[in-house]
Amino acid sequence: MKYIDYYKVLGVERDASLADIKKAYRRLAHKYHPDISKESKAEDKFKEVADAYNTLKDTEKRAAYDKLGTHAPGEEFVPPQSWRQGFGGANTEDFSDVDLSDLMAAFAAAQGRGQQHAQRPMRGEDFEIVLPITIEQIYSGAQTELSVSLPEIDKQGLLRRVPRTFQVRIPKGATNGQRLRLPGKGGASLNGGPSGDLYLVMEIQAHRLYQIDGRDLYVDLPLAPWEATLGASVQVPTPGGRVEMTVPAGTTSGRKLRLGKRGLPSPIEPPGDLFAVVRIEVPKTVGERERELYTQLAAASSFDPRAQLYSGV
Repeated sequence: MKYIDYYKVLGVERDASLADIKKAYRRLAHKYHPDISKESKAEDKFKEVADAYNTLKDTEKRAAYDKLGTHAPGEEFVPPQSWRQGFGGANTEDFSDVDLSDLMAAFAAAQGRGQQHAQRPMRGEDFEIVLPITIEQIYSGAQTELSVSLPEIDKQGLLRRVPRTFQVRIPKGATNGQRLRLPGKGGASLNGGPSGDLYLVMEIQAHRLYQIDGRDLYVDLPLAPWEATLGASVQVPTPGGRVEMTVPAGTTSGRKLRLGKRGLPSPIEPPGDLFAVVRIEVPKTVGERERELYTQLAAASSFDPRAQLYSGV
């Protein structure tokens, strides 16, 4: 007899659980059922899938099948006498533990709905999906391409997913959770009715530099100790490009330096602000000359950063 790899037929591993085997069978039965499938040789594939399932769902049959060992698909081999006597005959299709009636009822219901409403146009379904957007897109407005897979009912009344691509204009000043409507880009209609709409819910993505609070932006501003002590003019990144900022002398860590109207825009209100949050950084390594200068500074300075710790103690 020719060897058929029933596990390969169902697309499962040899140690697959009964639940996995049932799940694979339902999926393939749906795919190859002769009444609905457009696949070539669907009826033959359906019977092959049924034979595989009928063997592997039964503990005794599966154990006997596993004892046959593994062979190349289609390879001629001689099975042991116990297999030929106990299981070598034609498989009796017993699917009492799989609710095929439910499977076929779904097909019939879909077809019945199409016949019932054959003369009445029906509007397609509206869909809603998340559209990830960036701070840069909000700041200037942008055109972006969106590729999605939307559900659609085919001529047989079966639900399938169809890839679609849209060009989307993100409005300047868009907000998190704002919805964009694409008329007629949702579900297909039935019997000549209008298509549904596609709604895009904008979701602002985390940014490597900025934190958002309403329309205000916050960005960390690292300063060297001498910049914070003496004051400095530094460049600060904004969504619109770098901006020169004056750091006052004696600036402490955690101080917020404001750049007015450099935050996110609004279609009806003034733009938000950008706040540069100071973070004082110290060099991890210093050269000989730098160490000498730091030593001189330590000797000359009367500054005590821990004075408040000892107040009243």
